[in-house]
Amino acid sequence: MRVRDGDGGGEVTAPPQHLVFAYYITGHGFGHATRALEVVRHLVAAGHDVHVVTAAPEFVFTTEIASPSLHIRKVLLDCGAVQADALTVDRLASLEKYHQTAVVPRESILKTEAEWLNSIKADLVVSDVVPVACRAAADAGIRSVCVTNFSWDFIYAEYVVAAGHHHRSIVWQIAEDYSHCEFLLRLPGYCPMPAFRDVIDVPLVVRRLHRSRYEVRKELGIADDVKLVIFNFGGQPAGWELKKEWLPDGWLCLVCGASDTQELPPNFIKLAKDAYTPDLMAASDCMLGKIGYGTVSEALAYKLPFVFVRRDYFNEEPFLRNMLEHYQCGIEMIRRDLLTGHWKPYLQRAITLQPCYDGPINGGEVAAHILQDTAVGKKYISGKLSGARRLRDAIVLGYQLQRAPGRDVGIPDWYSLSEKEISVRPMPTSHDMNGSPELSFEDFEILHGDMQGLTDTMSFLKSLSGLVGNDLRSPEKQTRERAAASVLFDWEEEIYVARAPGRLDVMGGIADYSGSLVLQMPIREACHVAVQRSDPTKQKQWKHTQARQLANGGAVPVLQIVSFGSELSNRAPTFDMDLSDFMDGEKPMSYDKAKEYFSRDPSQKWAAYVAGTIFVLMTELGVRFTDSMSILVSSSVPEGKGVSSSASVEVASMSAIAAAYGLNIAPRDLALLCQKVENRVVGAPCGVMDQMTSACGEANKFLAMVCQPAEVKELVSIPTHIRFWGLDSGIRHSVGGTDYGSVRVGTYMGRKMIKCAASDLLSELLPSCTSMQSGDSNPDEYEEHGVDLLKSEASMEYLCNLPPHRYEAVYAKDIPETITGDVFLEKYGDHNDAVTEVDRKRSYCVKAPTRHPIYENSRVEAFKALLTASKTEEQLSALGELMFQCHYSYNACGLGSDGTDRLVNLVQEIRHRKTSRTGGPSLFGAKITGGGSGGSVCVIGKNCLKSSEEILEIQKRYKAATGYLPIVLEGSSPGAGKFGYLKIRRRSTSPSN
Repeated sequence: MRVRDGDGGGEVTAPPQHLVFAYYITGHGFGHATRALEVVRHLVAAGHDVHVVTAAPEFVFTTEIASPSLHIRKVLLDCGAVQADALTVDRLASLEKYHQTAVVPRESILKTEAEWLNSIKADLVVSDVVPVACRAAADAGIRSVCVTNFSWDFIYAEYVVAAGHHHRSIVWQIAEDYSHCEFLLRLPGYCPMPAFRDVIDVPLVVRRLHRSRYEVRKELGIADDVKLVIFNFGGQPAGWELKKEWLPDGWLCLVCGASDTQELPPNFIKLAKDAYTPDLMAASDCMLGKIGYGTVSEALAYKLPFVFVRRDYFNEEPFLRNMLEHYQCGIEMIRRDLLTGHWKPYLQRAITLQPCYDGPINGGEVAAHILQDTAVGKKYISGKLSGARRLRDAIVLGYQLQRAPGRDVGIPDWYSLSEKEISVRPMPTSHDMNGSPELSFEDFEILHGDMQGLTDTMSFLKSLSGLVGNDLRSPEKQTRERAAASVLFDWEEEIYVARAPGRLDVMGGIADYSGSLVLQMPIREACHVAVQRSDPTKQKQWKHTQARQLANGGAVPVLQIVSFGSELSNRAPTFDMDLSDFMDGEKPMSYDKAKEYFSRDPSQKWAAYVAGTIFVLMTELGVRFTDSMSILVSSSVPEGKGVSSSASVEVASMSAIAAAYGLNIAPRDLALLCQKVENRVVGAPCGVMDQMTSACGEANKFLAMVCQPAEVKELVSIPTHIRFWGLDSGIRHSVGGTDYGSVRVGTYMGRKMIKCAASDLLSELLPSCTSMQSGDSNPDEYEEHGVDLLKSEASMEYLCNLPPHRYEAVYAKDIPETITGDVFLEKYGDHNDAVTEVDRKRSYCVKAPTRHPIYENSRVEAFKALLTASKTEEQLSALGELMFQCHYSYNACGLGSDGTDRLVNLVQEIRHRKTSRTGGPSLFGAKITGGGSGGSVCVIGKNCLKSSEEILEIQKRYKAATGYLPIVLEGSSPGAGKFGYLKIRRRSTSPSN
């Protein structure tokens, strides 16, 4: 083979025999077709026949390859991600369409494809990256290879968590299909793909250029000195309403994908549907569009600055974005600025970039050579790894991906000071620029509060110190979210810092919204939030924020937020808005409008947890914020683990804002306000225990609270001989997910049924009471139910006020296992829950969700009483048994998961195993925590060395079985109320320093 690092123009040397390739291309977007085109072109040029199986338009291939050896077969075997528009993926629709496209007709597809592959006498099946093609090839006895930078099991895994656990089998089936693949040709910018055990990395696959920049511009009639941006959002016509004033003066814009009827301003040029994009890109000065493999690879190859806007819920994007920004080729535009036309600062910044990708771009040639060799029997991979081993790795994928693992997410690196700030800020001296490598929290003067010896608070202040004097013009590459944070604060002014921990749900869990007693422990991990208020004319602003203000007529109060740790999920690291956006005339907008405001751009929806606290203070307390506000959020509470990362952010944010604005809010009241943030602004139907623990908890104590709505009974000291751990299953938990919400609906349905049944019994009983008073009725019949009791149950506000014996004696037999939404609404009218809605078309589990809180409240009361019992093994055994019962009650509701069940089973196995070691068991019980459906389990054991060793054993065994090493959460820390707040200011330095 002859491989050239360059334009990819080399040819693949043909082997002695003629070969036949079947090349399957996914139905998602043009990017897969355009990159497959390059591989196919080289295979055809080498004299082989290639049968392309695709739903893409034929012109994508036939305009580049005019050969009888190219055969197009129009078949759709998968659907990719269903897009509502150019920027939005419909997760549930994607899963449902895949189910209809590839799952329902699966047997027929496999039979048809295997027969077809044999009929064309295929030597090798290539897939980019259609799952069923790999299985069909195996059925036909033909080897298969995948060529891709991502796989659909990875993409769909997070859709399943957020949109429908009932589609979980799709992910497993896709992973199993991929396991039949011989190996993966992995493209740059790749995602985790553990379903493919054997991997060969190849260079970028890009389409070649046909014409020079000069030739393209001459044909378009555009002079070489005119700035040109290409507007490229793939094959999705978006119907953009573009305006002349959106471009800088003298600029022109080439528009891809415009509809035939779309009217464009004179400085926008409509391109033909089949325009050859690579030539146009190479003739442009920058590109504005969405990230996909095709746009990123060609922007890198042709060194074209790329202004990108994030797509919703497409998990391939963070990895491509990281590659794009690593080679200084991309900057991010906030979606709001795209839609409102604030393009100028982004475009002007883009043309200052100096893209530096210098790697090979002949991936099409390299891939074609490997495929050719594989087809004739050459072994690129050793045979030591069996198909069974690869299948095991595919199964591991479910654990690895559904937890939304940490990812290398790129962050915009151009959050520098606006021109007005640069003009007034003195140039740092060389000493300032180099700084002291020993920056510490002592660089700040603490004007109010106490760090209370908390090492994480010391670390947070040290991180603030590291931002002071951060020189954005340094040639050394900056951490990009820190670059944004370094210009967030005026270090000469006061900054307010609050801290709020996550929580470990020991007992109570989802019974909180039914009024249960709960026992919650604040954990060691916490969120810190720093807030600074400033005059709108003096606030430090990012360039795009200032540009928006200038366009809107001057300084107004602005909110700017930076969130550290955005690399842990696909979210934007910064958020900014005019605080006036919260107003609807003279009063705050409605909660529904606020929820919609933050839902417009899912990559920035996280800001609802922070900015939502401001909105709730405006709405509930009538606070008016006339100053600008800068907020930095830094949390060590792991996300998606069921330990209330969201509550800790809300409580810390509101605590810091309240301190900065002199608002005296009691911890309990603050927790209730934060619950409104989660319920009404974020839209997650959680109870109040998370916020209450984060706000009111104390270190090494349980917060014992009756959630009616939030009555703290007492703080219960954890006995010194008992210890609790949290073990993360690696499966992501979300209270906004489908299962949690449907179980809550089922619980409220059950409450409504019980109340109606009590009312019916009462109406039957009251006439008998009248006759009894006349001496005509049996007093035993009157005593059976009791009028007062039935009256109480008919007006019951909290399901947990119904004792288990009453439930079993009177109501259990009449509660159905399930009911459809339309049947329930027809009979009962409404389920009377303000934060969830009944879907008429959905079937809800009712009996188990109704039974759970009734019995859970009883279990929690028994657990609390047992904590004060004598220190015996029987005490620990009884506590552990209550936790096990709680766990299986969650499962009955449909809130279990494979990972949490495995962890609980490991605890049970260790608890009951016979051992020659003295001292008996040291671990006694475990249960899933919080909202369930993944997340963490809580484990109870003796406070001794042996228990710690057994926790370590569980970690190792879980990793051996699943490939994921659980995070262990242990230790406790004070809640936000106990911590209070810090008021800090940078210590002044003498001029000589």
